[in-house]
Amino acid sequence: MLKPHERVARADWKGIAGEMDAHGCAPTGPLLTAEECHRIAGLYDEVALFRSTVDMERHRFGRGQYRYFDRPFPDLVEELRQALYPRLLPIARDWAARLGRPAPWPDTLDAWLAMCHQAGQTKSTQILLRYREGDWNALHRDLYGDLVFPMQVVIGLDEPGAGYGGGEFLLVEQRPRAQSRGTVTLLGQGHGLVFTTRDRPVPSARGWSAAPVRHGVSTVRHGLRRTLGLVFHDAA
Repeated sequence: MLKPHERVARADWKGIAGEMDAHGCAPTGPLLTAEECHRIAGLYDEVALFRSTVDMERHRFGRGQYRYFDRPFPDLVEELRQALYPRLLPIARDWAARLGRPAPWPDTLDAWLAMCHQAGQTKSTQILLRYREGDWNALHRDLYGDLVFPMQVVIGLDEPGAGYGGGEFLLVEQRPRAQSRGTVTLLGQGHGLVFTTRDRPVPSARGWSAAPVRHGVSTVRHGLRRTLGLVFHDAA
């Protein structure tokens, strides 16, 4: 059986880059097996593994709950983020070049996180999210400080249809001098979705402009929807 880093390597990264350019998000195909999904989802009640718990309704973020993993991360989580970062890096650098921005991201995730820590962004940002019937997540952006990696990944841990209904992943892009554009994705169990963290380059009269992007989750109609969120910058 393939390991998670081998599944990451086998994904169609040329196609993913094209999807990111066209839509601001891109499916990766399967990154985890059903057994691995159950294993990660089952960690939610092991409170000692997490640094904090957020009740979304209390903070008016929507309704539902998520937890930030504390270090050290579970092996599957660490393996995935280490494997994904170098695959996303060429896209990040290409986007920065188009927008005429600095590309501060070094070749390895560890070196980039060291830069985050030097800037005071030391809190872990790997997230396990749990939605029950009636839960939803408001449109937002995961910005935790001045240092930001422009892409992140979410992985579905439950099977849509069988495990839950509704709960589609939402991406809304504010287009320059035009109406916003929405994209809806239903996450298959074990399947990943790369998506824009803050903004992305879009063609404009002057060459390229930055289109702000936010993401969220539609209302879960029934069942239990859990996802793993992989963010490639730490929080202040």
